[in-house]
This record gives sequence, structure tokens and C-alpha cells, in this order.
Amino acid sequence: MEESVKARIDLLRKQLHEHNYKYYVLSAPDITDKAFDEMMRELQDLEKAHPDYYDENSPTLRVGNDINQNFKQIRHRYPMLSLGNTYSEGEVADFYERVRKTLNEPFEIVCELKYDGTSISLTYANGALQYAVTRGDGEKGDDVTENVKTIRSIPLQLRGNNYPAEFEIRGEILMPWTVFEQLNKEREQQEEQLFANPRNAASGTLKSQNSSVVASRKLDAYFYYLLGEELPAEDHFSNMQALRQWGFKVSDATKCCQTLEEVFQFLNYWDKERNNLPVATDGVVLKVNSLRQQKNLGYTAKSPRWAIAYKFQAQRSLTRLNSVTYQVGRTGAITPVANLDPVQLSGTVVKRASLHNADIIQKLDLYLGDMVYVEKGGEIIPKIVGVDTDSRLLLGDKVQFITRCPECGTPLVRFEGEAAHYCPNDSTCPPQIKGRMEHFISRKAMNIDGIGSETVDLFYRKGLLHDISSFYDLQGKDILMEGIREKSVHNILQSIRESINVPFERVLYALGIRFVGETTAKKLAFAFHTIDALEQATLEQLTAVDEIGKRIAESVQLYFRDETNQRIIEKLRHAGLQMTLSEARMADKSDKLKGLSIVISGTFTLHSRDEYKNMIEKHGGKNLSGVSSKTDFILAGDNMGPAKLEKAAKMGIKTINENDFLQLIK
Repeated sequence: MEESVKARIDLLRKQLHEHNYKYYVLSAPDITDKAFDEMMRELQDLEKAHPDYYDENSPTLRVGNDINQNFKQIRHRYPMLSLGNTYSEGEVADFYERVRKTLNEPFEIVCELKYDGTSISLTYANGALQYAVTRGDGEKGDDVTENVKTIRSIPLQLRGNNYPAEFEIRGEILMPWTVFEQLNKEREQQEEQLFANPRNAASGTLKSQNSSVVASRKLDAYFYYLLGEELPAEDHFSNMQALRQWGFKVSDATKCCQTLEEVFQFLNYWDKERNNLPVATDGVVLKVNSLRQQKNLGYTAKSPRWAIAYKFQAQRSLTRLNSVTYQVGRTGAITPVANLDPVQLSGTVVKRASLHNADIIQKLDLYLGDMVYVEKGGEIIPKIVGVDTDSRLLLGDKVQFITRCPECGTPLVRFEGEAAHYCPNDSTCPPQIKGRMEHFISRKAMNIDGIGSETVDLFYRKGLLHDISSFYDLQGKDILMEGIREKSVHNILQSIRESINVPFERVLYALGIRFVGETTAKKLAFAFHTIDALEQATLEQLTAVDEIGKRIAESVQLYFRDETNQRIIEKLRHAGLQMTLSEARMADKSDKLKGLSIVISGTFTLHSRDEYKNMIEKHGGKNLSGVSSKTDFILAGDNMGPAKLEKAAKMGIKTINENDFLQLIK
């Protein structure tokens, strides 16, 4: 019986690895999603019932987990050097000529797209993924193996059997445009800072402490170089073809060129065609094909002499400005948006571009009908960077920033030191009400699953939601409607019931008080302990809290003076939400680090960096990101940055290890 179970587990693993390869690498699935999910569930059930058959590279581990990770550092067997950059065909020709003169024999140049992501190095042994390491400082990087295992285009077990016993492979972790745009759309709805480009989003995701978050971001990967002792071929291009056979994703946009003219043809073709790719690219990498010739050419201190990167110019397009509309966020912030004639730009059709604020509009001196230059510098979110004033003929009105809210008509205000204008009517302005509802149910706030922005809008229009307290009035019979299944209704109501256990500091953040973010809410919760004490706090008491300035303090007081907000808080209290810091949280709190500013640096074994940051806050200390004259001491782990260590020594700032720190707070 046990043998048949083991055989079934092995078969399912083999089949699921193959289906993953066909779907994510070849883009040619041969079974339905439903059939795949059924196989995955069967394997999960068998592995759960038979934990002795655990496999660290099982397909079931692709979903990640919510265990907080502490990245250790691993030294690269082969240093990860950077490439020299060129920006013109003339510089490419210079590189080609240097190679020709040095080698003094025929050579080939392999041209391949330079994908704009975050570099990764994978090590395989006996066909199985051993570990994945970031570039780091080129000599050593962070071990992100658990996160990389969630990326489905990366093989955990290789195909075939003709691969070396051990080898290293270099590649680029990427976030596809569609995923990037959806992620930023969600962050925009929550009024969180947007990722500037897919590269930053991919890098930030890969370093997440939660591998289930990485899995949800649907990262992709392309591979471009093979290292090891027993490689299948003596040239780079052939090795890349071997990688395909082993199950790796290698770009089709690769060409082995015999002449400089062929190189230029490749550059010119992909300078335009790259805009139709599903992922971001920022240039072309040129490599000498022969591994023997690569070795002969050697390296400088920073980069190989046998390779160079040709960087594309930031793409800019000219299009017409048709109108400017204004969006209202959950905090009342007004964002002007330029509506344009559709134009192709870096792989997407751009119809809108942010104008940010009134100052930007004034600086651009815009008129409706202007021909404007739109750019994605470094492939970022589109923005208007200039106006073609020479093409001005029959223009419309000058673009003037509005003075009243476009949704409720309330006169706008602008706070001192703020670039944005705000609608102060947070009680009855519909976008602000719905925005606060979406913020209230978000993951970092009350974490109510099953309700998105469209559902919030639907329930608001149907009169089921009036404010954030209305979630606790929802009944199954009311929300069971067309488009919402019975199971979804059950999950929504269950998640709402479970949200009453969310701790006080997150409830405070969920209220959506202007200028009170996640960290500020935590500081206020630990300073005042209860919602009642916070409501009664004076301006002096509020500003006495670390990092709470006058602007935040006045915003908190303004919120609690509003009668509508007072009624909402009473309804939430009646629904059972936590309005007091729990005894467990209070028991952890002390003032042992009161008044001390601490920098955390390096890697740790007993707790994660985030856990140490929480300890510092619980015991009254302040976390600093960098060493300065305000730093009292550094909590130093392994592999602390040499620059930070040298600066601390020069300034006479002491460092303590994690054992001494834990003894300090006992």
C-alpha cells in the first residue's frame, strides 16, 4: 500500500512539473486549468497524509507560505559582474573593433535582449534546484530560494538527463506589464505609493519576507548565461539551446551574428519591436560566442571584456491632449489626469497620463489641444514631459487647476507644505466614502476577504453600505444577488466576523484618518492604549509622541471632533472591534529603549529584521534607516555593510549583537 502511495506521489509530481513547463515556459498547455487544479489538490492531500515523503522541490510548494523569512547571504562561486554600457552605434562599433584587434581571429557576436528586471543566480545539483541568490554586491547575495520556488517558469526539477551534475545559471526575474499595471491599480486604489517600474516591483517582490506574496505577484524569468565545469558546448549560443531542453525559459530574441552589420540590424529591429513584448526591456546585450575567446579576452575589475550592453533611449511619443479630469482619493487628495489620443509607448497603449498636481500643470503651461510629449523614462508610468509649442494653431482653453471638488462641489484646500489639493468634505463626498471603505477592508487594515472595489461600489449604489461601519450590518439575504455566489456570500460574512479580532493598532489604521499611516497608527496605539484616550488627547499630548507632528496631531483631533466619525466609532465598538490595546500587547511594552534611536544592519539567526524592529518599537525605541549623529547604537548581525561599519566607527557609535540586544530588553 505504501509503495503504491509513493508511486502515485512521484507520478503526480512528475506530471505537474511537466504541465508547469508547458504552460509557463512554452505557453502551450495541454490540459485544462480544472484538471491541473484537481491533480494539485490530490498531491497536496497525499503529501499531507504522508509527510515522510516530503520533497523540497514538490510542485505544491509553488504557492509559497506566510512564514517570515530572514535572508542569509551566500557567496557566489562565480562573481556576478556588471556590464559596461553603450548608447550609440559608434560605441558598439568601438567594442567590436577592440574585440577584433585583441583576438586577431574570426569571432561571432551573440545578440540577446537585455530584460529589465532583477538579476538572479541559480545553482542546480543532480537536476534539482539547490538555491537562488540575488546579485548583492557581486561577491555575495541574499538567499531567496523559497521565494524563487514560487515562480512557475523556473524549473524545480530539470527535464531530460543530459545536464551537468552541478552548474550555475544566470537570469533575470521579471514582472510582466499586465501584472505590474494591475498591481499599481490596486495600490492606487489603496493610495499606497506606486511602483515606478516593473523592475522595482520585481525586485521588491523578490525580497518580500512572505513567499505567498511572491507567489501572488506572478513573476516570470528569462535566463541568459550558463556556468560550470562540464558544460554541454564550447560556445554560448549552443549552451542556451541546451537550457531550453532542460526546461528553462530562454528568449527567442537571440541571434548569432557574423558581422557588425548584422549586429546593427538586430539593434534597429528590436528598438521598435520591443514595444510589443509582454515584459520590459531596456537594451541589447552583445557577447562573444566562443567560451575560449571569452576566457582569452578576460575581465576588467568590474566587467567582462567580451560583453557589453547597448541601452535603448527612453521612448517618447507625441500625442494630443484632449482634456484634463480630476480624481478624488480616499483622503480627498485631488489628482489631475491628462486624457490623450491613444499612443503606443513601451509595450502598452497609453490613453492617460498623470499631471500630479497644480504646480506641474502651471509649469507645463498646458492648453487643451496641445501636442504633448509623453514618456516612460526607464519604462515607468507615463508622464507628460513637454509641449510642442511650434505646433500650436487652434487651441482650446488654458488648463487651470480646479477650485472645487469635482464630485461634491466643496471648495478645495491646500495644506501648508503639501503639493496636493484636498476636498475637506470627508463625510459625504462619494469617492472618499468608497475609498475609505476599500482602505478599511484592505489586507493591512481589517483584512476582509471577498470584497473588491467593484463590490464596494455595487453595495454602495444599492444602499447596503453607507460608511465603514456598514460592513457589520450586512446580511446574507441582502448580498446574495446576481453575480455573487452563495459560497462567496459565506466567505464574506465569515471574514467580517473574523475581523473583530484584528488588533487595536490596525483598527486605528483602518479608520482612514488623514496622514495616519500604518506606522503612525501603531505609535498612537502604543502611546494612548485606547480609542477613548486618543479621542480626548490634547495637541500637546499628541505631538509629544515620537514622530507625531502638528499636522498629524491636528488631523487626529479634527477626525474625532466630527459627529459622523463619532457615530461610526460607536457602531464599530458595538460590533465588537478592538478599541483597546490588548493585555498581551501591553505586557510586551516597556520603556527600556525610550529615547534611543537604533539602526538594524546585517542578517540575524534568532529573529527576523522585522521582528527586531517591532521589539524596538514595543520597548520605546526608534528605528532609523541610516547611521547618523542621532544614532545611539547599531544592532549588528552577520555581513553588516562595511561602509556602515566604517561610518559607525568614525562617529564612535557602538554596535551590539542580537544576544546582547535581547539581554538588554530581557
